[in-house]
Amino acid sequence: MITFENDYSCGAHPAVLQRLIETNLIPQPGYGFDTFSESAREKIRAACGCPGAEVYFLSGGTQTNAVVLASILKPWEGVIAAQTGHIHVHEAGAPEALGAKVLALPEHEGKLNPAEIRALASALLKDENVEHMVYPGAVYISHPTEWGTLYTRRELEAISAVCREFGMRLYLDGARLAYGLAARDTDVDLPLIASLCDAFYIGGTKCGALCGEAVVFPRRTPAHFVNFIKKHGALMAKGRLCGVQFDALFTDGLYFALGKQGVETAETLKTILAKHGIPCYMDTPTNQQFAIMENQRYNAIRERVPVGFWSNPDPAHTIVRFATAWYTTEEYLTELDTALG
Repeated sequence: MITFENDYSCGAHPAVLQRLIETNLIPQPGYGFDTFSESAREKIRAACGCPGAEVYFLSGGTQTNAVVLASILKPWEGVIAAQTGHIHVHEAGAPEALGAKVLALPEHEGKLNPAEIRALASALLKDENVEHMVYPGAVYISHPTEWGTLYTRRELEAISAVCREFGMRLYLDGARLAYGLAARDTDVDLPLIASLCDAFYIGGTKCGALCGEAVVFPRRTPAHFVNFIKKHGALMAKGRLCGVQFDALFTDGLYFALGKQGVETAETLKTILAKHGIPCYMDTPTNQQFAIMENQRYNAIRERVPVGFWSNPDPAHTIVRFATAWYTTEEYLTELDTALG
């Protein structure tokens, strides 16, 4: 069976599974204090060019976003995000359930505009009724965005500067970071992200791991963060489970190779869509491709190949998401080509 419905339909990369098998019967301390997790932390610090960073492993993206945002925000603060931001539309209000009110701004191909962030923060802080309002305490971005687009170095620097100007923290959701880092012509890498963000996470669930996300605090870690994770039910006794996987992913450049696989197959997918006269909603350089299909064609194709519904731009058309991943092969693409024919 082939699928383009999402980028987490398969389990884990064989190298990750092999490492889990090899270490399975080696007794280790719990809660992430094992040697495998520490090895993974050292490799992630090296990849980020940030030897003093603190790294923690959580099991999933929604959990990570909710816990990290709650830990970096004060009780009277909220987080600025794009209207299409994952925490705003696709996490069932999880961050807000832990107290992180989302302050939504317009999106520009999935991205936030630095000038609009400044305008919102400035207006709120100057409002005479500000004590009755939610203060802007952080800015949330994802890289890639919900539309598979990417921030440039200049855009990230500008957003980071606005955050510094208003004393806000910058948090980057890296659920699909491997595919963003592998995109052609990008000028954003892990050391840059570490230099500009107050917190970010490196996604494993969608990028070769069975589960797991690596949270990185490049400079200042919230006080008693392990205690905070446990209080919110997110601390795994078998913390090694994530540590072993990230240790494998950050050995011999595997994480970056898996991102490259997803991006390269997405480029081929774009040519297949074009061959069959299916336009893309916007040009995206990562593993998510959004096609505009007539409803009849969409209903026909999803009977043969799982794809993702995104939205209806008008009554006659559907925006369909095709997601490639580290496990997408040439056979997948050939079968898709045949199905579209």
